[in-house]
Amino acid sequence: MQNKQSQQAMDEIERVTLSHYESNAESFWQGTRSHDVSQNINALVNALPKGKTLDLLDFGCGPGRDLMAFKSLGHRPTGLDGNKKFCEMAEKHSGCPVLHQQFLNLDLGVDCFDGIFANASMFHVPSQELSRVLVACHQALREGGVLFTSNPRGNAEGWQGQRYGNYMEFEESKVCLEQAGFTLIHHYYRPEGKPRDQQPWLAMVVQKCTIKTT
Repeated sequence: MQNKQSQQAMDEIERVTLSHYESNAESFWQGTRSHDVSQNINALVNALPKGKTLDLLDFGCGPGRDLMAFKSLGHRPTGLDGNKKFCEMAEKHSGCPVLHQQFLNLDLGVDCFDGIFANASMFHVPSQELSRVLVACHQALREGGVLFTSNPRGNAEGWQGQRYGNYMEFEESKVCLEQAGFTLIHHYYRPEGKPRDQQPWLAMVVQKCTIKTT
């Protein structure tokens, strides 16, 4: 973890990163709309009860590609993104409700969702804020709820152009998730079928722990 930064620095990280996506919203949609992330979608859905219409949160939904996929499977997805233009695009493309919330200023509620799908989004959260964001996700999940994350892996944090990223390998990611109250179900690397040094993405499926009181 880097030295603790000020709230002003955190706000600037989020502002610049969101501005990058805002400026490239249409090209981002055109460049990612046909990406096949069915493995990730199935990883979340298959970890949840079968034969049930699920309340799902697409955390960092972008222009709405995965919202459409979850809706087509018969579930009730809600999007969330800090980019207002993405929120408008996602609502238009999917017909689903979309929350305009920045990751560092979340208001997710309590016991609202069966699953949270954080595909290529959580790595934008600076390390010093990650615990708070993960706890908010934990609180928003119902008992037995599942969080899916997929992030570029590595051991670095900082700017890449106008986007801020926090890149972690499996063990560090697992510790962060466990500290927020999750237990690991399984993990895998992407793309499938490649040597590990050609698999830059780490996907993790974790479940909200049940807290027993005596």
